[in-house]
Amino acid sequence: MSFPPWAQVTPKRRAHVERVAALLAQWADAMRIPASERERWMRAVWLHDALRDAPAADELAHGPMAADRAAADGERDRGVLDAVRYHSLGYAGWDDVGKMLYLADFLDPGRKFDAAERAALAARVPAERDAMLREAVRRRIEWVVRSGWSLRPETVDFWNALVS
Repeated sequence: MSFPPWAQVTPKRRAHVERVAALLAQWADAMRIPASERERWMRAVWLHDALRDAPAADELAHGPMAADRAAADGERDRGVLDAVRYHSLGYAGWDDVGKMLYLADFLDPGRKFDAAERAALAARVPAERDAMLREAVRRRIEWVVRSGWSLRPETVDFWNALVS
């Protein structure tokens, strides 16, 4: 798989998405995910940052922009579209594709911060997916709070769904 023809990505963004795709493929193999579900994960990966480098995109707008464009282009899987739409925030209504994309995007092995610790978390995902998902969300929430930004309702709802 690859980016859709309408994608607007820099070489740096392409490298990020390729790493996220490789990580998800590694987890799918380790978890013995059926081919049909693995294919959903891969579609979401190649769509999630497809418009991240578009002129009108920003940290939060690029997911909804890509989901809308993918839907207009024929993507009908609500789980894939929701994964793409909310991958920067989290979403309480996600199925596995959203959860796995969120984890892989956060644990991208090319990100420099806390590299060794995040690699250890990534290694645990196949056996402890839900615990690692809670850990990833907790870390993102802590980062948002430290940054002085407000928490989006989608993120709060996602956290509450994970811990209830």
